[in-house]
Amino acid sequence: MKFDDTVRYVKSHEWARKDGDEITVGISDYAQDSLGDVVFVELPEIGVTFTQGTAFGVVESVKAASDIYAPIDGEVVAVNDALNDNPAAVNEDAFGDGWLIKLKAADPSQYDALMNVDDYKTYSEGLDE
Repeated sequence: MKFDDTVRYVKSHEWARKDGDEITVGISDYAQDSLGDVVFVELPEIGVTFTQGTAFGVVESVKAASDIYAPIDGEVVAVNDALNDNPAAVNEDAFGDGWLIKLKAADPSQYDALMNVDDYKTYSEGLDE
C-alpha cells in the first residue's frame, strides 16, 4: 500500500494536497486498491461549491460504485477531464495523474484538521484487521 506524506486524508479515503488556497483532491491508494479496476469517474462541473463531507462525484469500478466526498468546503476550480478517457489513471497513479478535482478552499483551516499520513496509516491498517 502506498501512502503520500505530502497530503492529508479523511476517513472516507479521499486525500487533499494544499497549494496556496487551492486543494487538489483524489482517492487514496487504499481506496483505489479496495475498489479494483476503475472504469468510470463522474465529476462535478467547475464553479459548483461543496461543503465538507458532501458527495461531489462517483468512482465506478468492476466491483462497485462509490461516492467521493469533499474533504473541505470549497468551490470546484478544476476537474481532471483526462479521467473521461482514462479512468484507470486513478488506479495507476492515485496521488498524481489520478487526481479528481481542485477546490478553492472556503476555510483553509479545515485542511489543517485533516489526518496526517501517520494517522491515516493507523486508521486504514485497522480496517484490514
